[in-house]
Order: sequence, then structure tokens, then C-alpha cells
Amino acid sequence: MNGIIKQFRRLPFELIFWVASIIAILFIDPNSGTHFTLCPLDNLGIEWCPGCGLGRSMNLLARGEFAESWAMHPLGAFAYVVIFSRIWQLIRNLKQTHNYG
Repeated sequence: MNGIIKQFRRLPFELIFWVASIIAILFIDPNSGTHFTLCPLDNLGIEWCPGCGLGRSMNLLARGEFAESWAMHPLGAFAYVVIFSRIWQLIRNLKQTHNYG
């Protein structure tokens, strides 16, 4: 158990954050009427926000509901590309510093 904790502590926080966010997105219920939000514009009562619906769109995309995902937010697939490329870059940097630095 201590070995696992030591390995976990060596991981960059950003890598843990992005992997946890992808996992959290997979558990979102995109069809629920109300949902928890951290959006400052929504919390101020402003109805339009360029990012609202992105997480639900990503969830629908993961479920294979492509048309619904596009209707929810057209940048859902692009967000996956950006997040997975960042995760890949962090893992690659971690492997390089572990082996060579």
C-alpha cells in the first residue's frame, strides 16, 4: 500500500486532474434537467455561456450519441482531443524525467 501511495505522489497534479475530469465526465447524466455547475456566468444568472454543455456533450460523445453531442456543444470532440493530447504529453514528460532526469 505504501508503494502505491509513493507512486501516486510522484505523479504531477495536472495529470491526476485531467484523468479525474475525464472519469467524472463519463458519470454525468446528460439528460438531467438540473445539474451542479461551477460556471461563474450561470451562477450570476447569465443564461448564455460559451462553455456550458461541453461536459454533457463529451459524455454523449463517449456514449456514441454523435448527433446529440453536436447539438449540445459542437466542440465536444475537440475538447477530447485537447485533453487526451495533454494527458499524453504529461505522461511522456513523466517518462522522460523518470528515465533520464
